[in-house]
Amino acid sequence: MGARCSKLSVCWWPPHFKSPLLENGAAADDGSGVPVFAEYSLDELRVATDGFSPERIVSEHGEKAPNVVYRGTLFSTGRTVAIKRFGRSAWPDSRQFLEEARAVGQLRSVRLANLIGCCCENGERLLVAEFMPHETLAKHLFHWETKPLSWAMRVRAAFYVAQALEYCSSKGRALYHDLHAYRVLFDVDGNPRLSCFGLMKNSRDGKSYSTNLAFTPPEYLKTGRVIPESVVYSFGTILLDLLSGKHIPPSHALDLIRGKNYLVLMDSCLEGHVSSSDGTELIRLASRCLQYEGRDRPNLKSVVSALGNLQKDASAPSHALLGIQHDKENTERISLSAIAKVYARADLDEVHEMLENDGYCEDERATFEVSFHSWTGQQVSDSILVKKHGDSAFQSKDFATAVECYSRFIDTGVMVSPTMLARRSFVYMVLGKLQEGLADAKKAADISPEWPTAHYLQGMAYLAMGMEPEGHEELKQGAALEAERNAR
Repeated sequence: MGARCSKLSVCWWPPHFKSPLLENGAAADDGSGVPVFAEYSLDELRVATDGFSPERIVSEHGEKAPNVVYRGTLFSTGRTVAIKRFGRSAWPDSRQFLEEARAVGQLRSVRLANLIGCCCENGERLLVAEFMPHETLAKHLFHWETKPLSWAMRVRAAFYVAQALEYCSSKGRALYHDLHAYRVLFDVDGNPRLSCFGLMKNSRDGKSYSTNLAFTPPEYLKTGRVIPESVVYSFGTILLDLLSGKHIPPSHALDLIRGKNYLVLMDSCLEGHVSSSDGTELIRLASRCLQYEGRDRPNLKSVVSALGNLQKDASAPSHALLGIQHDKENTERISLSAIAKVYARADLDEVHEMLENDGYCEDERATFEVSFHSWTGQQVSDSILVKKHGDSAFQSKDFATAVECYSRFIDTGVMVSPTMLARRSFVYMVLGKLQEGLADAKKAADISPEWPTAHYLQGMAYLAMGMEPEGHEELKQGAALEAERNAR
């Protein structure tokens, strides 16, 4: 017993159009706008990072488990992602790595930089997450250039991170490894988000550890183990960062608080911008989180509640509090129509169906000359028959015959048809002739400059060739033309 599949079904896709989402039968997203978790091939992630190019690196860290984070662009969707590549000594147990990744990949929250995929192949261990374009909390706190982080954004960052931790705890992921300001990232809208990478066990033997002993929960130093309340202690160290604008060891901070010298903790940049009562309240909360015994620390629910009461400028958008421009075109996120997204992810079945359903409508809009000058009646009949055979072959997905018939018709020079060029462009791409497909799509656009499909096909060809900026630009141009047509 076996199942048959059409020539354009997933099992038939040519290598240059392979997509991990489609190969795994996963939908584009789960309704939240975040792709469902998928297992990517090493080849796809290599292409996404230009061969793991040093120019794509956004961070390097971890002496015990060295890893590098790259900014990548997935060919299958055009989405910009963060790709974390572990050192070869990390995660020797592939089964454990996959189990951890799949579990974390089920979490979905607007407070997380969500995990959307992984790769476990040929000794490689990689994670794929949403990309956050506006740097880390550490960068905005410790290495700011024009102005320090405002008090309102500091409190919002604490509130959002606490919400993220509470959500993870409610989903059975109460432990977070190496929680610090570098794990908090700012998304395209300037909202603080907690990196999903810290939810993964991150060591050679798969056990938990902290890379900075000065900020490590006391119970871990005593027993080598962490408890659910450990994450509250680590969160307390982030509160200290937010208060002081610099790293202060918890033991030193607690000494200052006990000695009533807690105002020394406050960042001098905040002077005149925060009330004494608000500052004192946040210091008290940090002190409670940093208690030596886990049972003396507040639970995450009460931490979230306390921070909610401290929110300032709650109605102000995060991008305004962070001081980033938001009205400019965002290059990290492409706003595409539903049709454009079909071409962006190279969904060959749907593209074929749309080209078939459109028929020759565009030829009716285009302006070109039809010349049967000096042709006999038989030659005209033969030419029309060739076109019919080509259309029939295209409909039945007999692409070898389709490209032969369309080429014969086009070569006669009787009529320059944008539709026929678009169909041949698609066929060429399916057959792996990307340059030829791109050339036909450009010719179609020359004849019908305002035809969205001609630009969509160019975008699909460019992406298949690894030319992402050109591909994204054509897709956006096609989407703009589509919107104009719809408006008319």
